[in-house]
Amino acid sequence: MPLKGRGMKKEQIQELFLQFENACYIFKGIECWSAREMQSILGYTKWDNFLGVIEKAKEAAINSGETVSDHFAGIGKMIEIAKGAQREIDDVALTRYACYLIAQNGDSGKFYRHYPLHYERNVKGMKKEPEGEKGK
Repeated sequence: MPLKGRGMKKEQIQELFLQFENACYIFKGIECWSAREMQSILGYTKWDNFLGVIEKAKEAAINSGETVSDHFAGIGKMIEIAKGAQREIDDVALTRYACYLIAQNGDSGKFYRHYPLHYERNVKGMKKEPEGEKGK
């Protein structure tokens, strides 16, 4: 399914939002998404390219007065390699707000351009940590 911003059918957009919501997990009591999974959902084939978008989003967080570590947590992820062996790769746990910032700073030809509107309509104001989580 192409992730071009223009000409996407409503059903395609809804499917992408469903994939996004289904990728959510809880990390230290906060709703998060794996950057590795987001990379795939959003159509980036190279991790290094997606890391560039994450860095832009981190800059946007700083410019908004946010603490980067509240929304972008470096984590490791185990993957299987040949013959059942495993190795750890870098990943980033992203809050919903971090995903919003990635959407604003991503490739304009990707699904990203649809996410900020969804965020504004459905989850505006959810960027802050839940009560009791700040400072933990």
